[in-house]
Amino acid sequence: MNYSGIDLHSNNSVVVVSDEADQVLCRRRVPNELEVVLRTLEPYRAQLAGIAVESTYNWYWLVDGLQAAGYRVHLVNTSAIKQYEGLKHSDDDSDAAHLAHLLRLGILPTGYICPPPARALRDLARKRLQLTRSRTAHILAVENIVTRQTGMRIKGEAVKRLKGEELRKLGQHENVTLAMSANVAVIQTLNTQIEKLEKRLREAVRPREEFRVLTTAPGIGEILATTILLETGSVERFAGVGNYASYARCVDSKRLSNGKKKGAGNAKNGNRYLAWAFVEAAHGASRFCPEAKRFYERKKAHANTTLAIKALAHKLARACYYMLKERTAFDVKRCFA
Repeated sequence: MNYSGIDLHSNNSVVVVSDEADQVLCRRRVPNELEVVLRTLEPYRAQLAGIAVESTYNWYWLVDGLQAAGYRVHLVNTSAIKQYEGLKHSDDDSDAAHLAHLLRLGILPTGYICPPPARALRDLARKRLQLTRSRTAHILAVENIVTRQTGMRIKGEAVKRLKGEELRKLGQHENVTLAMSANVAVIQTLNTQIEKLEKRLREAVRPREEFRVLTTAPGIGEILATTILLETGSVERFAGVGNYASYARCVDSKRLSNGKKKGAGNAKNGNRYLAWAFVEAAHGASRFCPEAKRFYERKKAHANTTLAIKALAHKLARACYYMLKERTAFDVKRCFA
């Protein structure tokens, strides 16, 4: 059997095919064109056991194209790949060959390849989050201008509803009014686009049983339930609840030797959108759920606010794992026993 490793860059890829003895049969740098990559692999198709693709952000077109062509594709977990530090020389060719080598040995660390339809919906939710953060930046800009010019405070919800005539009533210099008008115009445009995305997301996720189950948890409304549902994908892909909590960045990252801390691991290894969602849920639960509030206060008494919120987020992440796996509503006694 043969094994292939592809080191994917922004405008080109290095394709390597090797055999059972790690002898390189093909090594070629090709442009990022699916037809060219397929032609390069075609002579080895019959004996090709799999293809390992390493990429940081632009892998959709290649992985989807290879799978559509009938190849078995593995998406490499780039943060878990580390070659021997004693190497004096390495380049794209050796990196691609190393991927094929790990694939042959069966020890290639891989990531999840989300199916294209589910991926498109997940990315739509990510786009909504991006637009929301942009809107928040413009809202804060207007709040800062009003406070700086008048000494008064204006709430974010009021900023969202501001109109041109209301800005002029503030009686500020025309250049100050023009600056705020620019922010308000962007806010209004973002409001329209965010509403469109939220409507599409609601239509897609509301009929799903998992969505209804997630909304029964304290601190989790429709937006957070949508994010958790789409970012999790199939819960069956996680070996256990600990793996899911780690993927949501809700576990400690540290290295111990002889009982002493010798450093920290990759704290950012996992899904940052899930991490955000569970922290937001923890903030809400700590205010509106008595059991969650008691847990939070107990943790805060022994640590600090940040660690207490992270501990509560961990609790909620574990609860959501079982809720999704068992299709059952949130059980406060089971969570905070």
